[in-house]
Amino acid sequence: MLNLNVLSNVTLNSVYTALIILVLFAIFIYERKLLKREESLSKLMIVFIFMLSFVLLIAGVIGIMYIWNYDFNQYFQDMGGTLLSYIEQSVGRIISTLLVIFIALSVMKISKTTLNRVGLKESPYKRRKRTIAKVTNSIIKYIIGILMILIVLSIWGVNVAPALAGLGIIGLVIGLGAQRFINDLISGFFIVFEHHFDVGDKIEVQGFKGEVTSIGLKTTKLRNWKGEIKIVNNGEISTLINFSRNPSVAVVEFGIAYKEDAQKAMDILNQELPKLRLEFPVIIEDPKILGVIDLASSSVNMRAIAKTLNEEHYAVERAMRKRIKEILDENHIEIPFPQVVVYQREDK
Repeated sequence: MLNLNVLSNVTLNSVYTALIILVLFAIFIYERKLLKREESLSKLMIVFIFMLSFVLLIAGVIGIMYIWNYDFNQYFQDMGGTLLSYIEQSVGRIISTLLVIFIALSVMKISKTTLNRVGLKESPYKRRKRTIAKVTNSIIKYIIGILMILIVLSIWGVNVAPALAGLGIIGLVIGLGAQRFINDLISGFFIVFEHHFDVGDKIEVQGFKGEVTSIGLKTTKLRNWKGEIKIVNNGEISTLINFSRNPSVAVVEFGIAYKEDAQKAMDILNQELPKLRLEFPVIIEDPKILGVIDLASSSVNMRAIAKTLNEEHYAVERAMRKRIKEILDENHIEIPFPQVVVYQREDK
């Protein structure tokens, strides 16, 4: 009779356990369906769903343990006694660990705050200072993080000497097997300290022209005028063009008809074009006509230039074309279009 009661209880407990597992499984499936509609859910709702699922999972596990008559009182008494004893023995280590973490985080925060102030003032070396500050902050963060982990491990009795030796061996293996990675780091080091380019410079690498938004020891990020981001490994930057070291030149080429007086046209344009500086402060040298550059089939071609701040010549070129057209029209100077003169032979 006793065996039948035990068997009945085991069977009943198994049924209850299976029901709890099925309910948890159904909740998990429903949760996945809800999260597939993540775009229609707020962040607060997503966090609430995760928290509710976690609570239900814990409740299900506790329920299964209760069904099988798990002694929670004895478990918490043992755990409480062990925990209190462990805390009493380790209070010094805990305080030391918290102190080390606090000091490390404070140093990181101070270095980040200090380095973020570097290069805020306008100066000829502003971009250079910002670049070195970002790289320095990254190096400090990694060094302090590694030192913090090693000190905390030593506080808790871990012998860090074998760990350091192991790191040296692992570093050697990685160095032999990751030559491209090492090449990127070395190239990044020389890019930063040989001043090839800085954050904010406009450069062209591998046919991609854009502004340098970030320089790391491994990669460099560029953003072009369309907002596209290109990430280039520093080891792949064999050649580049830096457009930010010298002023840019706006170049406009145009033609006038052969019947027009070329010198008169140049004199008028040289008199009127410098007025563009009032509209465009980025022009640092008056626009001027260089002269005749080509005697084309239907026009006398000329070239106009204006020196601007680096990479500010695009808008100036558009304005110069518009103004040249207006000046030539106002002075009745013809801008020719391609034309063909046909002679009809008369029979004698």
